[in-house]
Amino acid sequence: MNDSANQSLGDSLHESANDEAEASADFELRSVSVPVQGHGERLDRALADAVPEFSRSYLQQLITAGAVQLNGKPAAKSSTKVKAGDALSIELKPTPQSVAFKPEAMDLDVVFEDEYLLVINKPPGLVVHPAPGNWSGTLLNGLLARDTQAALLPRAGIVHRLDKDTSGLMVVARQRQTMDALVAMIAERSVSRQYLALANGAWQGSKNRKVDLPVGRDPRNRLRMAVVDLEKNSGKSASTDIMLLETIGAYSLVQCKLHTGRTHQIRVHMASLGHPLVSDDVYGGKLAGGLTRQGLHAWRLAFTHPMTGAPLVFNSPLPLDMSSALAVLGLSYNLD
Repeated sequence: MNDSANQSLGDSLHESANDEAEASADFELRSVSVPVQGHGERLDRALADAVPEFSRSYLQQLITAGAVQLNGKPAAKSSTKVKAGDALSIELKPTPQSVAFKPEAMDLDVVFEDEYLLVINKPPGLVVHPAPGNWSGTLLNGLLARDTQAALLPRAGIVHRLDKDTSGLMVVARQRQTMDALVAMIAERSVSRQYLALANGAWQGSKNRKVDLPVGRDPRNRLRMAVVDLEKNSGKSASTDIMLLETIGAYSLVQCKLHTGRTHQIRVHMASLGHPLVSDDVYGGKLAGGLTRQGLHAWRLAFTHPMTGAPLVFNSPLPLDMSSALAVLGLSYNLD
């Protein structure tokens, strides 16, 4: 990336964190240049990288409405391919999303940090990214307050997510090159993500199961996900390895390894086996053991550092609410 393109993109993303400036005007005219890494991208994706506080769908609406100019001329299509150095101009109006990208100081459990990335142990109840109903108090807000570099990155460097009520380990990039590398590694399945899941139901059959079932929006309830038939509904392939650790009475403790990262993947796959997670009322799980959120914890994260090549392995002990639930239900675990 040349210095001018980098500075232009950096300035625009830094300004996006200033919600007071955005809220004070009827609209903001944002001007950015397409950086080298954006060469050949679709216009809507280039805009989403440049102004990540707005959703891609909203930016597509702006393009259709004639509020986006490409090199001084109105852009006609979201699919238009852009070139490095192209000048983009966007008329932006404040939305709940835009003002959500603001720094908010919070205590984060950082288990590893260097100049390239962070590894965070997320507590249950913390939303990762601003969304309807949660426009503040998210991990993204905390990252913006903790590190000024985060404002220069799409999604403040977040490369994968955990559900609000899922606890455990996440990796977050601190530089754009690192972020691009981590996204590629996750897509190539070279980042190992393992979870502990507390499930309803006595386990039957093989202790080791591989679930290869596509996941998409539930056609009967668009607010949740489901195993879908790709010939009839939209969705994506999803693969999870599941290993039984212990089963006692009407409950089972399993270890899950993700090979893909679909929304609610483990929760959906476990429900498809007849073992919805404890206290996961969205997918049929019943309350048990005093646990008030779904029994899911990202306990292990392992990958090769994308910049230094060093092998990294992190383990996170079960949070108190899950360990207490195991004790109440008579379950135990011992993982190295």
